[in-house]
Amino acid sequence: MTNNPFTLNANPIVEFLQKPSSEFTKEDIINYMVQNDIRMVNFMYPGGDGKLKTLNFVVNDLSYLDTILSCGERVDGSSLFSFIQAGSSDLYVLPRYRTAFLDPFAEIPTLSLLCSFFDKDGHPLESSPEHTLHKAAEAFRQVTGMEFQAMGELEYYVISEDEGAYPAQDQRGYHESAPYAKCGDFRTRCMQYIAQAGGQIKYGHSEVGNFCLDGKNYEQNEIEFLPVPVEQAADQLMVAKWIIRNLGYQLGYDVTFAPKITTGKAGSGLHIHMRMTKDGRNQMLSGGVLSESARKMIAGMMELAPSITAFGNKNPMSYFRLVPHQEAPTNVCWGDRNRSVLVRVPLGWSADVNMAALANPQDTSLTSQPSPLTSEKQTVEMRSPDGSADLYQLLAGLCVACRHGFEMENALAVAEKTYVNVNIHAAENADRLNSLAQLPDSCVASAACLERQRKVFEEHGVFAPAMIDGIIAQLRAFDDANLRKNIEGFPDEIQKLVTQYFHCG
Repeated sequence: MTNNPFTLNANPIVEFLQKPSSEFTKEDIINYMVQNDIRMVNFMYPGGDGKLKTLNFVVNDLSYLDTILSCGERVDGSSLFSFIQAGSSDLYVLPRYRTAFLDPFAEIPTLSLLCSFFDKDGHPLESSPEHTLHKAAEAFRQVTGMEFQAMGELEYYVISEDEGAYPAQDQRGYHESAPYAKCGDFRTRCMQYIAQAGGQIKYGHSEVGNFCLDGKNYEQNEIEFLPVPVEQAADQLMVAKWIIRNLGYQLGYDVTFAPKITTGKAGSGLHIHMRMTKDGRNQMLSGGVLSESARKMIAGMMELAPSITAFGNKNPMSYFRLVPHQEAPTNVCWGDRNRSVLVRVPLGWSADVNMAALANPQDTSLTSQPSPLTSEKQTVEMRSPDGSADLYQLLAGLCVACRHGFEMENALAVAEKTYVNVNIHAAENADRLNSLAQLPDSCVASAACLERQRKVFEEHGVFAPAMIDGIIAQLRAFDDANLRKNIEGFPDEIQKLVTQYFHCG
């Protein structure tokens, strides 16, 4: 077996430079471009709508390439973010070298880099998405002494022509194979491109949702990532959504990450898994059970869950997904391996059993080996967010909530009080359900929750007050306080809203 750590690395830049992307330098980028005849550079950065924006550069000569990589470029901040005034709107965008990837869709060889925003004085823009997340990660590290890591479960629907052959069973598409699942090749191509762009993918599969409507086949898929430092997790999810949409467009598919597609069918969530590490070791378990630190982390999420929807559920259709009996949470609680709760503790390979040896008795080498150290896999999963989320805001908000758990004097008591080990929506558990706090039922309600709890998000200078003001104003503008109640029995009205918010996030 080779000892080269870059063997099988999907990112061609990593393979060429023989170093991890976290160590990329300006000289590395220039060297790669020269040696591989890269003719263009793209700067990419998130706007206030949560989507990636692009600025194209043609490489004139080495001097110009060095200049743009060193100095970045000016952009109109007021056209990107609603909280920036047109009278003083100029911002700088500077590339983060570690994010470099080859554009898989460009006809002209092109290298793309994600960028950070800076103000007129050359300081990081306090209210920019990526700097907010950076501040959240640093505050978590300072308070806890640990690193906050995250990964996303990216769910989406692929819409194609219904061929009528091998129809899948309605709402039974979980892990289905071809020919009943029609979009597997599209999903694996997406996974290949995402990995080449530096995404650390865990796996991909077809999801529960599938149905036919008006001659179209709707098939839900999921790509799940591996846990990485939280800033890297946001970057990977941003690029992944961009790749999935672009490849779908190239192949003639429509793709949506919308939280709701139609009535009675599974919506798409964006579940976020989290863990804490110290000196490279997972701190989520102690003696095979959930650690005290992990329970404090969960308590923080229980405390701030209502306002986290302001970052992770950004349009009215989000709240048509957060209803009972749809495998989406409605109440503030947590539990083990329980999909009716808000925060789930999934299986973590904590049993001291060599399962590989049991599954492969013919491989006698396995029986002489100790059980693999698999406790490193343990995470906890927040299940309320969906594809409308602003990824940097959401991950920053979760990072703040988990840090807040360590600052709460009653954290362990809160964790104990909100723990459930039953199906919370079963009729026999009605009393338990009624004792739990509920998630907001509209953008307006979510804004009110954020207003009440904003102080926690602004502590340690993480969320700029102007950014919180902007989020609250954006949510209140939907004016949807009674929308779900007023139209839940009118599928045609719901479908109009689905169409309006189809390409969110």
